[in-house]
Amino acid sequence: MAPTDHPDPLELIDRAQAVLDGAAASLRRLGGVDAHETFAYDLAHGASAIATARAIRAYAARGALETHLADAFLGLALNDLATRVLGREDLWGVTPDWFSHFRDFVAHERHPARLAALADTPGPRHLDPEFEMAAATFHRFALEQVRPHAEHVHRANADIPESIIDGLRDLGGFGLSVPEEFGGFATGAESDYLAMVVATEELSWGSLGIGGSLITRPEIMARALLSGGTPAQRAYWLPRLAEGTSLAAIAVTEPDFGSDVAGITTSATRVPGGWRLRGTKTWCTFAARADVLVLLARTDPDRSRAHRGLSLFLVDKERGDGHGFVLHQDPRPDDPTAGEGRLEGRPIDTIGYRGMHSYELSIDNWFVPDDHLVGGEEGLGRGFYYQMAGFENGRLQTAARAVGVMQAAYEAALDYARSRVVFGRALIDYELTRVTLGTMAAIIQGSRQFALEVARLMARGTGTLEASMAKAYVCRAAEWVTREALQIHGGMGYAEEYPVSRYFVDARVLSIFEGADETLSVKVIARRLVEGA
Repeated sequence: MAPTDHPDPLELIDRAQAVLDGAAASLRRLGGVDAHETFAYDLAHGASAIATARAIRAYAARGALETHLADAFLGLALNDLATRVLGREDLWGVTPDWFSHFRDFVAHERHPARLAALADTPGPRHLDPEFEMAAATFHRFALEQVRPHAEHVHRANADIPESIIDGLRDLGGFGLSVPEEFGGFATGAESDYLAMVVATEELSWGSLGIGGSLITRPEIMARALLSGGTPAQRAYWLPRLAEGTSLAAIAVTEPDFGSDVAGITTSATRVPGGWRLRGTKTWCTFAARADVLVLLARTDPDRSRAHRGLSLFLVDKERGDGHGFVLHQDPRPDDPTAGEGRLEGRPIDTIGYRGMHSYELSIDNWFVPDDHLVGGEEGLGRGFYYQMAGFENGRLQTAARAVGVMQAAYEAALDYARSRVVFGRALIDYELTRVTLGTMAAIIQGSRQFALEVARLMARGTGTLEASMAKAYVCRAAEWVTREALQIHGGMGYAEEYPVSRYFVDARVLSIFEGADETLSVKVIARRLVEGA
C-alpha cells in the first residue's frame, strides 16, 4: 500500500485536471487547436489518461488488489502526463516545479516491486450478476465458436464462417441496441450500453476480425434509425437487425475524405420515385456479406453547405463474393434514360483485421427508393447528424474491442511466460517480465473500467466526449500491450505459430477506424476541452 503521507489519489487527479484545464486555456489563448496541433494532441491524450484514472477510482474501493491496480494506473497516467509537459512548461502554463505534487506517488507506484506484484492478474471486473452471466455466455461462445476459426481466417484471409453469424444471431447479439418493441433487447436503461460493452469485449477476446466487430454495424445502423428514422423505417428495419436477417455495412469514408466526413462527394440526385447514387466509398467493412449499406451522400450540390448538405440512405443489395463483387440493377421503366445501375466492390488487402474484409465501392446510377432516405423529407441535410449518433456509440464499442484484444494478448503472454524457460529460469520469474505483465494488468483494468463508466454516462444521455477519450486512450494502449505480449514470446511471437502475432496486427487498426486517432484527438477531444476552458 502507498505510504500514509501520500496525497489522496483523488486529490492528485484533481491537481492533474487543473494542469489540463490550464493547458486548455493556454491553447485557447495561443489561437486554438488548428494553430498548435501537436500541443492539442498531447493535451487530448493526457486528458484521456487522467479521465481513465478517475473512472477507475470507484473500482479501487472494492478491495486491496483493486486499489493496487487503480493506484498503479494513476502512476502510469501521471508519468505519461509528465513526458508530455517536460520542457514545454511555458506552453502548458505551469511552473517548473509543477510535478512536485506527484513525484513521490509516481515513484512509489512505478517501483518495479509494486508493478511486478500485479503480474498474475488484472483483477475481477465486478459486474452485476446479470452482466456476469452475459459475459460468461459471450465468453463461452467466443471460446467454442469464434477462436477455433480465428487463425485460419486470419492466415487464409478467408470469410467469416456462417456458423459464427448464425450462432451470434441465436444469442441475440445483433439486437442489443434494438428496443424490445422491435424485437431487440434494449430497454432504454443503463443495461443496454453495458451489455454492448461486455459482449463486445468477450467477442473481441475471441477474435477482433470475426467476432468483436460483427455487432458494431447493426449497432451503428440501429442508433442512426433511432436518432432520425421515420416510424415506418424503424418498424421495417429494426426487427430485421435484431433478428440478424438484415446484416449491415457502413459506407461513409471516401478516398479523398477519410475522417473529414463533411467533405464527401458521393452524390444522390432526385429522380422519379427516389434517388440515383454516384460516387466512390472506401473502407466499407463487411460490404460483400451485408444485405444493406448505410450510406452517406450529398443531396445538396452546394459544397459550401458541407455537412449540412448530406443525407443518409439505406441501400438494399444482394450478397456479393467476399473476394470482390459486381452487382447490377435493371433500368427502371419510369426512368429509362438512366440506364443500368452498377455497384462494384473491390477488396482491400490488410495486414490484420481479416474476415470481415474492407472494400472500395464504386457506385454508378444505383437507384434508392424515397422511403430509404433516413428520416424521409425531414431527413434531408440531416444525414451527418444521424450518422454521428451511430458513430458515438461505435467509438465506445471500439474501446471495448481494444480491451478484449488486450486481455487476449495478456493471457497469451502470461501463459507463455510461465512455460518458457530461459537461462534456467521461467520467464515469469524475471523482474522485467513481471513488471511488463503488471503494467499490462493495470492498463487493461483501467481501460475496462473506463469503458464501463462511459457506457453508464451514455445511458444517461451524456458521455460523448468521454466516448472519444476512451477510444483515443484505450486503442493506443492496445498497441503497447499487444506489442509487449509479442515481445515476451520472443522469436515465436513474430512467427504465426502463436496467435499473439495476430493480436498485434489486429490492434494496430483500432487507432485508425471509427475516427483516426489524430483527427479524433485534435478536432474532437482537444477542441471540446478548449471550448470549455
